[in-house]
Amino acid sequence: MADAKVSLLDALQEHFGFESFKGNQEPIINSILANKDTFVIMPTGGGKSLCYQLPALMSPGCALIVSPLIALMKNQVDLVRSYSSKDNVAHFLNSTLTKAQIKKVRTDLLSGKTKMLYVAPETLTKQENIDFFKDLEISFIAVDEAHCISEWGHDFRPEYRRLKEMIEQINDDLPIIALTATATPKVQSDIVKNLGLREPEIFISSFNRPNLYYEIRQKRKKDQTIKDIVKFIHLHKGKSGIIYTLNRKTTEELASMLSANGIKAVAYHAGLDAGTRAQRQDMFLHEEVEVIVATIAFGMGIDKPDVRFVIHYNIPKSLENYYQETGRAGRDGLEGICVCFYSHKDVQKLEHLMRDKPLSEREMGAQLINETVAYAESAVCRRKVILHYFGEPLEEENCGNCDNCRNPKEKIEVKNRVVIVLKALKELGERFGSEYVVNVIMGNINPQITTYKHDKLAVFGSGKEFDAHFWNSLIRQMMLEGLIEKDIEEYGLLKIKDKGRSFLKKPYSIMVALNHQFDEEAAEDDEEIAAGAQASADSVLFEMLKDLRKTVAKEKNLPPFVIFLETSLEDMATHYPTTTQELEKIQGVSKGKAIRYGKQFLEVITKYVEENDIVKPDDFVMKSVVNKSGLKVFIIQNIDKKIPLETIAKNKELSMSKLLDEMETIVASGTKLNLDYCLDEELDDYAQDEILEYFKNCETSSLALAREELIDSNYTLEQLKLMRIKFLVVYGN
Repeated sequence: MADAKVSLLDALQEHFGFESFKGNQEPIINSILANKDTFVIMPTGGGKSLCYQLPALMSPGCALIVSPLIALMKNQVDLVRSYSSKDNVAHFLNSTLTKAQIKKVRTDLLSGKTKMLYVAPETLTKQENIDFFKDLEISFIAVDEAHCISEWGHDFRPEYRRLKEMIEQINDDLPIIALTATATPKVQSDIVKNLGLREPEIFISSFNRPNLYYEIRQKRKKDQTIKDIVKFIHLHKGKSGIIYTLNRKTTEELASMLSANGIKAVAYHAGLDAGTRAQRQDMFLHEEVEVIVATIAFGMGIDKPDVRFVIHYNIPKSLENYYQETGRAGRDGLEGICVCFYSHKDVQKLEHLMRDKPLSEREMGAQLINETVAYAESAVCRRKVILHYFGEPLEEENCGNCDNCRNPKEKIEVKNRVVIVLKALKELGERFGSEYVVNVIMGNINPQITTYKHDKLAVFGSGKEFDAHFWNSLIRQMMLEGLIEKDIEEYGLLKIKDKGRSFLKKPYSIMVALNHQFDEEAAEDDEEIAAGAQASADSVLFEMLKDLRKTVAKEKNLPPFVIFLETSLEDMATHYPTTTQELEKIQGVSKGKAIRYGKQFLEVITKYVEENDIVKPDDFVMKSVVNKSGLKVFIIQNIDKKIPLETIAKNKELSMSKLLDEMETIVASGTKLNLDYCLDEELDDYAQDEILEYFKNCETSSLALAREELIDSNYTLEQLKLMRIKFLVVYGN
């Protein structure tokens, strides 16, 4: 055995240049070399790939490696080749290759020069490939990202379900090694069962990544959240980071906003062609860009050890997704900051996306989302919650490297309330999930409860003085304390553990921290954007600027809104521009308008800043990219084509009010829009002349006041807004 160990270390040194193995690598490799089925669960950055690459190089024949992502196979092959003097040591075979390239791969395989062949699961479904592999000497089959085989996994791929059937057609005696970076106990069970692993050697490394800092931040209005992200990245200048979002549109918007604020950033998503994706991936790896803004299509298999932060703009679909994606940070063992922005609205969006899926898939998806919500809203150690999810206990109460541990919440006594939950589970026969249990405890009536006559139970309504958020939080805490558990085989039914039964017999003090950070957040999230802008503006300066606008308007014999829109004044009172260049970045201010009217406004702002020792926010001005995005061009082009405004709004998922705001900003910045085609349908010539005459002589920009003063005519606010935009086109430019 000593000789074997020496030869294994020699092989490690020869092929990879390493002096020693990490973690479980050595026993895993020995298991594979002994032709045993092997199951490896090893977190990202633990050296998973080497576990099959070294035995492949040491064994006669070629190892088949099944990988789910075609786009990243080339990276894996390039990495293997970089350690070898021969390019034919590793190949990939998938639908991206030409016939000539496929012929070259097959020639190298038949000659015995290739030791590793990366294939997509779809490649194995083709009979011609199966027939070809039957005649090859294959050392073993490695199934990477094995969690894809389970419907409970975070990246389920139906093709993975057929792997066992296809492997049996090639050679049912081949040893199989299954590898994954994340797998809950349920997913582990699925992998062993569906791949038909025969008495496998199972190696589970710790899921704990002590160097990663976990933090949940309350997601605020879109502009403010983006500002928070820009501020965060400026504080970590020069460091590599990934921002994950749920959809392609958001990746593009965020990347544009970051670029506008001096951060080298690009978007990455499945809507880009393969060449662009590969180019942007390389730009990130070679540090030509600091930040990749990506959907979850980015990151699997990326071997960049010094990613210093991972930001989730949206809550992930499951804790496994979250763990996998945050795992891109700090793979070198150094600092890794993981920040997730959380809001109830994002949860609702995820639930909405599942509405058309089959019932069983909806139920699974709902449970996965609930686990993520539990993590986000928990007031206990984040690391403890994550490790518990993967079936690993964390003994210490305070990890010292998450927001909850660094800033502990106040704890409350919950002994009597824990008793209520345990009694409810007992009276319900441990046959229901948390949502049903909470409804019973709170005394909520629904058809299912009355059908089962659970409204007659002694426990029914015994906790109605507390809300559902409280009881859900408590149930999650009780799981962490080991009093109850979710039965993974029975769709998450709550069961009492032995520790819980002991507690019921003899209750003792339990102090827990409950997080109410997000209770009022949903209501705040629905406030009007304008109200938020007003609240963040300097109210004293805002009034000074309004007075100045009125004075300038009188001098020019123009209504005040022609000089600057009120939203522009709010922006000035928020960002304190003191130069013409800074003023041009203010919403609705064109270069021409800044030159024509800006001098007096800049003088007032500069004097105000000096007299009040104002420090400009974060020493940078958030630059809007609205005008640089396609929205402005889209609106102008569609109005030129005389497309109905309702259609324009619908195509860009805007409310009519928001579209009119955008149009007003466009014309205030100096671009003319011809709105006669829609105004002529709304108002006759007399009405239009009456409103234009009113705007010539008015002293405010209030549409509500305009409607009052034109009361006999019954104009709508929308009609008045359209006419104000026309007035700006005719008299303001």
